[in-house]
Amino acid sequence: MAKFQGFEFWRKTLKEARYAVAPMVDQSELAWRLLSRRHGAQLCYTPMLHAQVFVRDANYRRENLYNEVCEEDRPLITQFCANDPEVFLQAALLAQDYCDAIDLNLGCPQMIAKRGHYGVFLQDEWELLEKMVSLANERLSVPITCKIRVFKEIEKTVRYAQMLEKAGCQLLTVHGRTKDQKGAMTGIASWEHIKAVRQAVNIPVFANGNIQHLGDVERCIQETGVQGVMSAEGNLHNPALFEGRSPPVWEMAEEYLEVVKRYPPCTLSYVRAHLFKLWHHTLQIHQDLREELAKVKTLEGLADVSKQLRLRCQVQTGNGTRGLSSHQGSEVKKKKTVCQKRALEDCDGTADTLSKNKQKKRSRNPNKNFCPDQKPKYIKCEQCGNPKGNKCVFNLCRGCCKKKAYKEVADCPSHGLRFKTKAEKRKAEEKEQVEKEQVEKEQVEKEQVEKEQVAISTTEMERRSSTPQPLHDSRRELQEQSKHQPLL
Repeated sequence: MAKFQGFEFWRKTLKEARYAVAPMVDQSELAWRLLSRRHGAQLCYTPMLHAQVFVRDANYRRENLYNEVCEEDRPLITQFCANDPEVFLQAALLAQDYCDAIDLNLGCPQMIAKRGHYGVFLQDEWELLEKMVSLANERLSVPITCKIRVFKEIEKTVRYAQMLEKAGCQLLTVHGRTKDQKGAMTGIASWEHIKAVRQAVNIPVFANGNIQHLGDVERCIQETGVQGVMSAEGNLHNPALFEGRSPPVWEMAEEYLEVVKRYPPCTLSYVRAHLFKLWHHTLQIHQDLREELAKVKTLEGLADVSKQLRLRCQVQTGNGTRGLSSHQGSEVKKKKTVCQKRALEDCDGTADTLSKNKQKKRSRNPNKNFCPDQKPKYIKCEQCGNPKGNKCVFNLCRGCCKKKAYKEVADCPSHGLRFKTKAEKRKAEEKEQVEKEQVEKEQVEKEQVEKEQVAISTTEMERRSSTPQPLHDSRRELQEQSKHQPLL
């Protein structure tokens, strides 16, 4: 049967899903997806999976997808990060029977994505992306989708989206932030970019960015005209976001822990991270339980800390303090003024303006400079744009240097690459081995010749001893005997 495409895929396979839980590394696992579906989510994505690891490691496949097959967890889209068309295709073929579509991550802006050269750091390589998407669209039995970030220019973003649509993308999720909008520079997502993309393509579009309440969802759909809205941070703080509720945080925490127990195994670090998000505002007040939550090593221990937090919140509620829901915790935060956001760090790097992490670094190295304006400017790699090695013989980053050194059989001491040295050493060892084998061969031949000569000598002596003596020799012997006989 031919696979569904575009709006037909959205209507029949995704059942016109409007509310989607974003693919989040180590945070959109099965238990969290099921919890979100209970509270209004209509579509979920797996965490971002690494295509190359997924292909080569059977344990990785089993732990991240195969053992999470659940009838309640549909529709489901599996997301991969990749930068090689063949590897991406192989991973997708291994995953297609366990989900409803395959998504290519073109939006991750983190440093790990920069080092691995995937996610948003592929957004300028249109030829490569076109090949990846088109190959997957031709060979897979399920649709291919993409999640992207925008360029600063709306026109370029529109052309980018149209290129992916032409290559075979059947659903496009647009995160309305640029590659540089992350961390302290996150800022507000541009719904204007998303609206322009929606008007320019003929496939379903999902919007991502600025979604913290159900009101944001409805307003986004109305302003941009998209088919659905995706939430990440808002969902982590309040899994009931798509229900339009802000239940007491302990309700969500206890329900999540109950789902985790019903659908094991679940990595403990995932559970801990979710509890930190759910209890975020409360933990700013109860610092002792924050430290305990970070230390406990069992699921029971995590549940016990969550229970203590619930009891403390209920005591505060009884004393007239509002119950702490996922969003209502901000009210307590304002009253207690325990965790006010610190000011932006100044160039002088005083202790009051530095984060705790940087204060620790300052204590270890008092001369360390934290001012962005005074940090050294790194020279870019000539091929990929990453910082190049300071003493690299090719003026490249380590990844590009390794490829070039391998291809040209060269050395780069700066990056610890010794391809030429190893090749020469291997050649010398091979030459030494050949010479050794030649000497051994000559020795064997010499011994063989000596054995043959000895055998010939032995044979000759045996032949002579067995041959009768000549007649004249017998007469000479008789004459000699007669000389010594006495006269009669």
